[in-house]
Amino acid sequence: MKERFDARRWQFVAAGEPMVEARFVAEAGPGEVVVAVAGCGVCHTDLGYYYDGVRTNQPLPLALGHEISGRVVGAGDGAEGWLGKAVIIPAVLPCGECDACRRGRPNICRRQKMPGNDIQGGFASHIVAPARGLCLVDEARLAKSGLELADVSVVADAVTTPYQAVSRADMRPGGVAIVNGVGGVGAYCAQIAAAFGAHVVAIDIDDAKLAMVAEHGAALTLNARQHDLKGLKAAISTFCKEKGLPTTEWSVFECSGTAAGQTTAFGLLTFGSTLSVVGFTMDRVELRLSNLMAFDARAIGNWGCPPELYPAALDLVLDGRIALKPFVERRSLADINAVFAEAHAHKLTRRAILVP
Repeated sequence: MKERFDARRWQFVAAGEPMVEARFVAEAGPGEVVVAVAGCGVCHTDLGYYYDGVRTNQPLPLALGHEISGRVVGAGDGAEGWLGKAVIIPAVLPCGECDACRRGRPNICRRQKMPGNDIQGGFASHIVAPARGLCLVDEARLAKSGLELADVSVVADAVTTPYQAVSRADMRPGGVAIVNGVGGVGAYCAQIAAAFGAHVVAIDIDDAKLAMVAEHGAALTLNARQHDLKGLKAAISTFCKEKGLPTTEWSVFECSGTAAGQTTAFGLLTFGSTLSVVGFTMDRVELRLSNLMAFDARAIGNWGCPPELYPAALDLVLDGRIALKPFVERRSLADINAVFAEAHAHKLTRRAILVP
């Protein structure tokens, strides 16, 4: 008989209502694993489900949480090789078999499984997840990096989603990357773009966040409260001319997940630019799409990250080219309701990782 685990998870029952703890039996089916959760990051998307009425694919009650790291403690048929391994569970798990997956478009796989949306998520002691796509964590390298397994949970979205965005934007050494919004995702986007050899311009409305990212990859920081759109564009152009950098083909990464941020990011497009939309908001914005035509520019949406890219993104973390520790804080899973309230009120200065 396969091992069954007496597990607990914090369930989201109704919008804005406190999450409640519930017991469940964690047992792996064929091709599945049971992971004892080491940590699960709190993402802006989780807040969207909880506060803003964004619908989950699986009906409530549901445990949220899709930035998960942990250790495999149970395995179903075909997944036994994962037993005992330290892993990161990708935030989006494509099936790998459908037409979209076979054509190299796993992000639009209609059979994909997202913890905390399609299946029960990681705000729990254990999670049952597909084994396909798990990212192995080298524990010797992890120890050398000074990180713990819980810390790398945020690789599952906050790091890998902007990693995919930077990769798809064809970021080249010597290019200009403009990161709009340097919070939980944008701070990593700035570091990733710098690791790709870009000169990074960081924009935010929080001077503390700008100061942090200036220490970790940003060559120029701009507070959007101190500049209108024309002023922002002029400041970036002046920076580029003074440094001998390109004044066209900028890569713009919208990571704020706000209507104002999206409007700003679109307004920063210039000839040959690429706009990568990384942040999410339910708010509507009004844009002149003809700018894409006039600038021969392009806009790309970014949903998750293919599991195949996870090892390369994790390498940047374990090699120290992406700093995690200054941007995260561990909190007890038992404090989930308080942490969500703090995150919603913008009182958190670092991304919270909930530890069972």
